Amino acid sequence: MNPPAPAPARVLVVDDDPGIRDVLTDYLGRQGFEAQGAADAREMDRLLALRPADVVVLDLMMPGEDGLSVCRRLAETGPPVIMLSAMGEDTDRIVGLEIGAADYLPKPCNPRELLARIRAVLRRGGERPRSSGQAVWLGAFRLDLVRRELIDQAGAVTALSSGEFRLLQAFVERPGRILTRDQLLDLSHGPSSESFDRAIDVQMSRLRKKLDDGSGHEVIETIRGEGYRLAVEVRPA
Repeated sequence: MNPPAPAPARVLVVDDDPGIRDVLTDYLGRQGFEAQGAADAREMDRLLALRPADVVVLDLMMPGEDGLSVCRRLAETGPPVIMLSAMGEDTDRIVGLEIGAADYLPKPCNPRELLARIRAVLRRGGERPRSSGQAVWLGAFRLDLVRRELIDQAGAVTALSSGEFRLLQAFVERPGRILTRDQLLDLSHGPSSESFDRAIDVQMSRLRKKLDDGSGHEVIETIRGEGYRLAVEVRPA
């Protein structure tokens, strides 16, 4: 007897434009996804409470709670977010990625490109650091791979955004290796992402502040002209 087929991934499209919602949900449904639409953050919350989603496609400009506020909420414990914006400015992309968006597309977007981004996000979501446990030590810090938290020697807990966690995960999986900005973009946001060096630099700066234990020793060091490297040993916790 053959095992049952896996359930299709669920995508929630949150956009106040019913035309865009219908086009995207219809297309994604034809591609094998379970796609559903929501007109605003309130409806999104109601649908997520009924059943979780694997990816949320989120419009930046919406009535009521805007997309950046929603993305900031979901970055902590919710599903990964792909942001859509008719503005398409570099600043919007940086802000969206800073607060935890998994990817960013300008509107109007090609449904086929959105499909490729969704598949890339789902692949990244299935990746796990090469640890048999649920935590690793990074020098003096303990990284909880499930809760996405840093715990220092005093027991103080620091939450990581989705973007910060994916960056740190890239280093944990490749200890001692120098990673260029392009490699970090591919590993943390996918090879088809339109993100850029500035977004990586901003996220790296925030991550380093969270990894500062006051000793003056950098957990992630800059290799001039090449990129970044994890400068501490990774050990199972």
